Amino acid sequence: MFLTAMFLLSLLIPVVLYSFVRARTLVDKVVALETLVFIVTAVLILDSFHSGSSVYIDAALVLSVFGFLSTVAIAKYLEEGSVFA
Repeated sequence: MFLTAMFLLSLLIPVVLYSFVRARTLVDKVVALETLVFIVTAVLILDSFHSGSSVYIDAALVLSVFGFLSTVAIAKYLEEGSVFA
């Protein structure tokens, strides 16, 4: 079960990278990067459950928070033209 999930997630990574490269607008690129962050987070959590180490869960949480904050910052920049104003 673990190997099947890891295999399927690893198949999704090139697809998402291709969609990132082919994206024409910044919004499409942000969605592709957020999807990539989600896939890598899922890989980290699966590996954490498989190995029994909680370090990967901490890394997945940090990655998820950074992914969310960057998405919010880019959305605010697109909406208002500035992130901190």
